[in-house]
Amino acid sequence: MDFFKLKEHGTDVKTEVIAGITSFMTMAYILAINPSILSVTGMDAGALFTATALAAAIGTLCMAFLANYPFVLAPGMGLNAYFAFSIVLGMGISWEVALAAVFVEGVIFLIMSFFNVREAIFKAIPINLKHAVGAGIGVFIAFIGFQGANIAISDGATIVTMFELDKYNMLYPGEMYGATNVGISAILAVIGVLITGIMIAKGFKGAILWGILGTYGLGIICELTGLYIPYFPVDANNPAFYPLIPDFSGGISIPSLSPILFKFDFSMILTGEFFAIIFAFLFVDLFDTLGTLIGVSSKANMLDENGNLPNIKGALLADAIATTAGACLGTSTTTTYVESASGVTAGGRTGLTAVVAAILFLLSLFFSPIFLAIPAFATAPALIVVGFYMMGSVTKIDFDDAAQGIPAFLTIAGMAFTYSISEGIAFGVISYVIINLVIGKFDKLSYLIVVVALLFAEKYIMGEHFVYAAVATIVIGLIGFFATRKK
Repeated sequence: MDFFKLKEHGTDVKTEVIAGITSFMTMAYILAINPSILSVTGMDAGALFTATALAAAIGTLCMAFLANYPFVLAPGMGLNAYFAFSIVLGMGISWEVALAAVFVEGVIFLIMSFFNVREAIFKAIPINLKHAVGAGIGVFIAFIGFQGANIAISDGATIVTMFELDKYNMLYPGEMYGATNVGISAILAVIGVLITGIMIAKGFKGAILWGILGTYGLGIICELTGLYIPYFPVDANNPAFYPLIPDFSGGISIPSLSPILFKFDFSMILTGEFFAIIFAFLFVDLFDTLGTLIGVSSKANMLDENGNLPNIKGALLADAIATTAGACLGTSTTTTYVESASGVTAGGRTGLTAVVAAILFLLSLFFSPIFLAIPAFATAPALIVVGFYMMGSVTKIDFDDAAQGIPAFLTIAGMAFTYSISEGIAFGVISYVIINLVIGKFDKLSYLIVVVALLFAEKYIMGEHFVYAAVATIVIGLIGFFATRKK
């Protein structure tokens, strides 16, 4: 275990194993959700399950051995929806062409990582914005937890509202068990948050993992006693509630990858449409990944005195390799997951945490009924509590200086209110550059942060037509980057 330098990082094997299990448990949902989303394109759902598990394992192992960080990777949420609904269904492009675009994106990221372009962008983000990204992700991940638990539900007037727990027996019109299960899942999640919080306050090791397992156990009891009823709604707008007890009636088998393995179609590679797709993938993936790395590493106190992440090149290479390998396997962009914060909060500090999570992804191929049975309300307490931990970064922000504090606040608010890490970064970067430019604090503005702000601004101003302006900005930015890079 000396490879991972456990003592140097103040951790041990037991802590790393618990952290790896915790990270896996909080993001095992991707094994069910990714095939569900991508299969609407006509891709084989069984093959997608296998591809999801393998892409996650490969990417996470790369993170462990190239960077020695406790970060876990898997096909990204949001990016998979963009792949399925915007590109394939919306634009009428085949999933084979879309996979080719993901592959090209991965290759471009490999080149950018090799020449330290992504690392330079990471370093260009001001320290106060880096701390804001950590706090913003805390709010964002907690909101995901509230949604997964059905504590926060959609509302026509206020966008979101709280589910009324005293009305958990109300039924959807024309449906039987929908609202009952929403109420039970919300109640169980609240209990799970309290259980987890009490264990943390008492100093229990592995409190987050035990909170997940305890909430899941209570859910099984509710199913056995009839309080929770597996339910598939008539109205697709109402949530489905899957059985919590693992079903092995179909036996144990690994679905074949052959329907989607290496199924690329490069026939559109020279078209502007193909380029626009690649750029969209690049843009979202780049800033989501940077945001996650900044936020999670800030929580783990991995950033140095200048706010930079040591060996970030290894982490970015792992992320790029994961996307390229994932495309070959047949899945959308693979990226570093914000849920890695749960493992970091559980004490994970090295790549051993990532190795444990990767092994569990491989095991999931054989025991999929177990992992697919863990509901969102069981992992919700972990996400909510992790949000609490990550909000601690807000104390490091200099709010006395409005030129630093306002962009930091907009970063935090933007992530939560737009449901996007990259949009939050955009709000922060654009406002940071404009405010410091207008008040004359030119020494606070680096060359690259101005280029990044221009890219974000062009995206908002020009919409879907911003690609060509962005290309010009990137070319100018790269020329400046290589011209000013230290020999």
